[in-house]
Amino acid sequence: MFKVLTLNNISVAGLEHLPRDRYEVASELPRPDAIILRSFNLHDYDIPDSVLAVARAGAGVNNIPVDRLGLRGVPVFNTPGANANAVKELVLAGMLLAARNLCPAWDYVRGLDLQGEALEKAVEDGKKRFAGFELKGRRLGVIGLGAIGRLVANMAVDLGMEVYGFDPGITVAGAWQLSSKVKQAAGVDDLVARVDFVSIHVPLTDTTRGLINAERLARMHKDATVLNFARGGVVDEPAVLAALDAGHLHAYVCDFPTDANRRHPKVVALPHLGASTAEAEENCAVMAVESLRAYLEHGNIVNSVNYPEVVLPRSEGFRLAVANRNVPNMVGQISTRLAEDGLNIVDLVNKSRGELAYTLIDVDRHPSEAVIAAIAAVDGVLKVRPIPDPEGA
Repeated sequence: MFKVLTLNNISVAGLEHLPRDRYEVASELPRPDAIILRSFNLHDYDIPDSVLAVARAGAGVNNIPVDRLGLRGVPVFNTPGANANAVKELVLAGMLLAARNLCPAWDYVRGLDLQGEALEKAVEDGKKRFAGFELKGRRLGVIGLGAIGRLVANMAVDLGMEVYGFDPGITVAGAWQLSSKVKQAAGVDDLVARVDFVSIHVPLTDTTRGLINAERLARMHKDATVLNFARGGVVDEPAVLAALDAGHLHAYVCDFPTDANRRHPKVVALPHLGASTAEAEENCAVMAVESLRAYLEHGNIVNSVNYPEVVLPRSEGFRLAVANRNVPNMVGQISTRLAEDGLNIVDLVNKSRGELAYTLIDVDRHPSEAVIAAIAAVDGVLKVRPIPDPEGA
């Protein structure tokens, strides 16, 4: 039986996908086989050496020591696209909040201590201060055309906006999902100079930190709006606030309140609502659980952020999963150890991702403890895991 430790409240709809005859699920477990979490900070947590996999019910993994776990042979899973519709709708809300000045207008009405005709007069006199503009015909730039960015771009096209996109890593499959009306920008600098709204949908990495900085803000049209529902760090916040104060930017709408931005009159800072819908939480939980099951029961890796995607249909025999450093002759050394034990390879797949690699091997019979130990002793092997067929085949 596999033990799965939950370090946040995980949607029941997802946990129900873990059969109770094969899984024990609890918020406190000794020596768990897997961890599933949302925003829990795993950097400061003593992760037991029993842990085989970690899954986050969400897209970002900044709260997880991904590299350290990778070197332990532990894949980290996330749920790309599971919350995409929720974020897309929030981006639309953000554009409307900024375009129609809805937050200051609401604050104005709530602050009127008047009644009857006096209230009506104040409303009529004040509404001119909050006149906005329509989205149709405006230009939106989308940086990052993954699952969320594509939905945002397509939605904006449907709203009658002129849309530009940039993503140097877009896949062919991803491109097919984009509206043909989305125009390709030559780069971030080219994109920000063309548009009225910039919406950012990239992970926070060393290369994306401060992606929207003072130089790029200066390239934007006067009265442009920056929308950040990705990660706070992808925007140079002091530079954005300076551009707002100078009257160059119209608004900054984000999901990341800070001491500096939360009371600024031209900032709408929401309490990290991007994936905060019942539907998104369920979708994320289900995807995270399914990735865990595929790995724990069959060794297959899907939606990992540190290991390559490896899927091998079960064949007759017994399965071994080997995580190792991506160095020459690893498959040869593993095969030699198996041959020395008289084992025949029925099927095998090996893939690499950066410094890490992963091999699934089906052999014709149960390998001995000695051969498993021999493979584990190969220089560069990080983890060897025998995987019996959960159905008993």
